[in-house]
Amino acid sequence: MLRNTFIVNALLIGLLGCQSNTPPQSATAAASTTEKAVTGKTYGAAITSAGAIPATELAKVLGTQDSAQVKLIGKASEVCQAKGCWLTMQTASGKQMRVRFKNYAFFVPKDIAGKTVVINGWAHREEVPVENLQHYAKDAGKSAKEIAAITKPEQQLNFEADGVLVQE
Repeated sequence: MLRNTFIVNALLIGLLGCQSNTPPQSATAAASTTEKAVTGKTYGAAITSAGAIPATELAKVLGTQDSAQVKLIGKASEVCQAKGCWLTMQTASGKQMRVRFKNYAFFVPKDIAGKTVVINGWAHREEVPVENLQHYAKDAGKSAKEIAAITKPEQQLNFEADGVLVQE
């Protein structure tokens, strides 16, 4: 009897010793560790690219929620040419998401269109009034005719960033 108990305990210890103690990685974590870290200049709060998800994945993260705190990585499409007080990034649907900066506390360079950026903050859905849309069009350097053609508010996905990292 003692011999059987000893054998069972030895087998259990052997099996437990073979188990891996590392927890499985999520798909997001695995993807972010295989991507090259983005380095560059930070504006606003200091951030890194660690844990950033592609901007094209934002709809999946949001789901049916109106807002979510998230860190995204993607290309800057347009930048405010008046002050650098906003930028846009393309979403999976092909629409542009406007990124504004928390409390209007910082700006980004006006020449970063096409560069990879990491943004940290809150993504949210909102209806943007005509006046704001026209203001953004003016800041982007649109013609008077293009600005006058904006006559209806739009449902948009927007982002308030507390920090932006621009790849060098």
